[in-house]
Amino acid sequence: MGFGTNNKIKVEGGMASMTDLVFLLLIFFIIMSLLSNNQTPIDLPETSEDIHPVQDPVTPTVVITEDNRYVVMKGGDVIGGTMDQPLEFEDIKEIAANAVNESGEMKLKIAGHRKASYEAVFQVLALSQANSWDPVLAYDK
Repeated sequence: MGFGTNNKIKVEGGMASMTDLVFLLLIFFIIMSLLSNNQTPIDLPETSEDIHPVQDPVTPTVVITEDNRYVVMKGGDVIGGTMDQPLEFEDIKEIAANAVNESGEMKLKIAGHRKASYEAVFQVLALSQANSWDPVLAYDK
């Protein structure tokens, strides 16, 4: 007794319907690209001499030297210590605080020599955290 069915399902996919779909999408995108208007008018403001360009504040930078001493810079100008005679950490606290307050933004950039100790970097990070400054670590790749 054969209870099996004679209906067999084809598992193969028809490629004819797929090519029809691709051609329909191609025609659709060609028509849409021709109908799109790429020349949208834009109302630009008139120039005026009253408007002054906004200058970004300069972020103060604490540079940590190879011998774990510090130099405070602002915009390329050294304001605390020199590269020949860097300062100790206790000496830069007030200089860095004044530089950050003068800049108007609460950021302190930290740049260190590759041979500087982690402790020297962490001291500056702790100083920025204690004063609620955002530390920005500068590094070379």
